[in-house]
Amino acid sequence: MKLKVAVQMDPIAKINIRSDSTFALLLEAQKRGHSLSYYTPENLSLNGKHIVANVHSLNVRDQEGDHFTLGESRRVQMETFDVVLLRQDPPFDLAYITTTHFLEQIHEKVLVVNNPASVRNAPEKIFVMEFADLMPPTLISRDKNEINAFRKEHGDVVMKPLYGHGGAAVFRITPQDMNFGSLYDMFAVTFREPWVIQKFLPNVKDGDKRIILVDGEFAGAVNRVPAADDLRSNMVRGGAAQATDLSAKELEICRRLGPALRQRGLLFVGIDVIDGHLTEINVTSPTGIRAIARLGGPDVASIIWGCIETKRR
Repeated sequence: MKLKVAVQMDPIAKINIRSDSTFALLLEAQKRGHSLSYYTPENLSLNGKHIVANVHSLNVRDQEGDHFTLGESRRVQMETFDVVLLRQDPPFDLAYITTTHFLEQIHEKVLVVNNPASVRNAPEKIFVMEFADLMPPTLISRDKNEINAFRKEHGDVVMKPLYGHGGAAVFRITPQDMNFGSLYDMFAVTFREPWVIQKFLPNVKDGDKRIILVDGEFAGAVNRVPAADDLRSNMVRGGAAQATDLSAKELEICRRLGPALRQRGLLFVGIDVIDGHLTEINVTSPTGIRAIARLGGPDVASIIWGCIETKRR
């Protein structure tokens, strides 16, 4: 089965191929004989009733410093593709949301991974609140009185932007932290939306698991251990990747989430779990594929493409 595949992503020249999950998906697609086309979000347009893009044919190779070749630019109607990978990184802003509206118009003819309407309607730190019983105590607010009441009840908390990504602007606030007032003021000026306040989980020092689900089923996991002097376990922030197995509680979290993910057409999802507590459901551009494979885990890229091919049949 040969598919015409387009990938909407960040500039391919700037990616780190050792860790980039989109690149892993492209390598696997090419291995299976699918044709690849590449474009960045600013090249996507709505022209009357048609979604069009200026795309380049793409060839990839797992060679640092020489990992891709592009063909000549050509203008195409997006409904001529079989599959579109929606894979640019956040920020999840109005520009990102606009591309989901565009791609939603072709989704009945073209398999968009992930479903663009569901990506838009399931922000990572809000969608997860549908499973609050699986989470640490969590508040989404910018109301200072509400935040102070939450801090009084739960002690140490973590404060982070609602639409943040990659561990940016994540802070631990202790009960008597003298920086809270200044931090509150900084967040209030910087972010128009509410932010996330979550009970601090001390066992984050042992790792924050990234668990990949494909069409609602567990496909692989990696444990990300933060550096000794950092709260954040994201690998782009210096977190160390370790092989891992899932506990019974983590497997139960996967079973609980599976039906909701399948119902929404969220085929490739990465969830974050700390000490048996669900903290995020990542649907925009999940990562972790290459780290899992490098540590001897499952070939998640192959699992994803097997699922895509089955759905296209």
